[in-house]
Amino acid sequence: MSEGTIAIGSDHAGPPLKEVLKAELEQRGFTVLDLGTHGEESVDYPDFGRAVGEAVVSGKAERGIVICGTGIGISIAANRIAGIRCAVCHDATSARLAREHNDANVMALGIRMIGTEVALDCLDAFVTTAFSGGERHVRRIEKLG
Repeated sequence: MSEGTIAIGSDHAGPPLKEVLKAELEQRGFTVLDLGTHGEESVDYPDFGRAVGEAVVSGKAERGIVICGTGIGISIAANRIAGIRCAVCHDATSARLAREHNDANVMALGIRMIGTEVALDCLDAFVTTAFSGGERHVRRIEKLG
């Protein structure tokens, strides 16, 4: 995957990492749909997890990335949207397997949990790994609804 649209959103903890990831995505030829937030003023992570999830299921973006302090809260919010499979990733292996085995269409990162280099490794795995399509993985994803 070397082009397409990626939706990205974060709560107030995430803008510094969001800007780094946006720059990397744009350098790789992606169009980035930045759904906020853009500052450090306190906001509610569910609003941004929902916005990214809705952008993906509506077809405005192929995949999404969400960021909060731990990645957990915003991933829960994104996963409330039917059709979203959001995985919290802590390293390149978790990002790769989220794509290969779970066909994750949104990746969640915790800015207080991982550094910039690890986040960039996760990004690389998330945008370059295809879903394996194996029978057992397809069957399991279908059970998610």
